[in-house]
Amino acid sequence: MTEDIKKLQDKLKEVDIPEELKEKLDLLITRLERMSKFENYSSEYETLSRYINVISEYPWNKYSEDNLDLEHAKYVLDKNHFGINNVKERVLEYLAIMNLNRDQAAPIICFVGLQGIGKTTMSKSISEALGRKFIRISLGGMASVLEIRGQSKVNPDAEEGYIIKSIARAGTSNPIILLDEVDKISDEANLRSGIFAALLEILDPEQNTSFLDHYLDFPVDLSKAMFILTANNLGTISSALLDRLEIIRFSSYTDEEKIVIAKEYLLPKVYKETGLQQNLFKIDEDVWANIIRPLGYEAGIRELERTIMAIARKVAKQILLKEASSVVITNENLKAYLPERY
Repeated sequence: MTEDIKKLQDKLKEVDIPEELKEKLDLLITRLERMSKFENYSSEYETLSRYINVISEYPWNKYSEDNLDLEHAKYVLDKNHFGINNVKERVLEYLAIMNLNRDQAAPIICFVGLQGIGKTTMSKSISEALGRKFIRISLGGMASVLEIRGQSKVNPDAEEGYIIKSIARAGTSNPIILLDEVDKISDEANLRSGIFAALLEILDPEQNTSFLDHYLDFPVDLSKAMFILTANNLGTISSALLDRLEIIRFSSYTDEEKIVIAKEYLLPKVYKETGLQQNLFKIDEDVWANIIRPLGYEAGIRELERTIMAIARKVAKQILLKEASSVVITNENLKAYLPERY
């Protein structure tokens, strides 16, 4: 027996994996041992070694414990989001059901709304409230269904699909997995239908207890993970998939709501990210409307956050170059800090 094969056997003894999978790997190692005298041993060893590494990194029996305290969840949602009370109410309702019936599978939520409206941050807030790990997978422009299902390990450069990778990265078998931009999957009909079919298998409680990734080639239980989807609209999503989704719609923010969000949520975030302190950089109360209005119609707040950050960068440069000891943004000097908008 070579030292390399012994390392693989020792590694298998250290990990907690299903017994059937362990038996399968023992057979593969025995086969590899028989091949050790042949020329292609090295490539076979590399293939099996990587496969065992992937198997070892997957959290087969690891789960985080949910915090289903509704008061805590409400606090987190209110802390992270202003307005959108209808969305927060729906989320709390689903968490209430999860609390009362802990054996029931988590709902498959689909947040629908224009870009920048807060769909991703709401998903992160649910993760924070529950105490689950959070993983985002972008479906927009996905080029192959194999990115979800994985590739057979017999192929050169084969690897597991995004679902298995994400759960391994999370380190628990019950993370929150955000499937982002489900409406932006490829325009190619065959590719889109294949990806929707894979998503159905992942999301359907009747099927996802034994999801088969082509690389792992062993059924995996996805039923404990919580999936959240996002979309700008529902027109391109298959009806079979829509039937399994709990749709929650985000409405556009008003100017008044944006001002509150800018002052109470975005500006403190900019302070933290730039290192600027409130005594170095302030924005007058009557300036906020003029910061928001030149943006034109924007349902969300993404561009608004970029605008505040752009102002902060100019302020930071002035302070470091000793051109100013502190800056207060007023209607009179606003144009100097946002010249591209005036």
